Amino acid sequence: MDQVVNPSPGFQRNPDKVITVEPYIGTVTVRAGDTIVASSTKARVLTEAPYSPAFYIPFDDINFDQLRGTDMSTHCPYKGDASYWSVLAAGEAGKDAMWAYEQPFDEMAEIRNHGAFYASKVTIEATPG
Repeated sequence: MDQVVNPSPGFQRNPDKVITVEPYIGTVTVRAGDTIVASSTKARVLTEAPYSPAFYIPFDDINFDQLRGTDMSTHCPYKGDASYWSVLAAGEAGKDAMWAYEQPFDEMAEIRNHGAFYASKVTIEATPG
């Protein structure tokens, strides 16, 4: 990146922190019961120790008709501010099941316009290609 416009304060304080974002070769499908909420061959895998890897699915491959935005938000000093959506077909268990960094810090620009889901709230199937 030639010019940093929105730098991550986390990486500035801790330049040795490693977060990787790589394409997933295969298909990632997110379901709530029999309802497909998202399906993509363009998902990315974000890896950040000590957390489990997370699949980030392009917004274009997410069925937003199955989601409702919530007031929940969180802040990560490395990625930015996350917004949350509930998965309607999952009922109460689907509350705040998807998050996205709509305006991530520059270092995490690869996850802009991508959403990730909690595996404890929906079923995430990853089929290698």
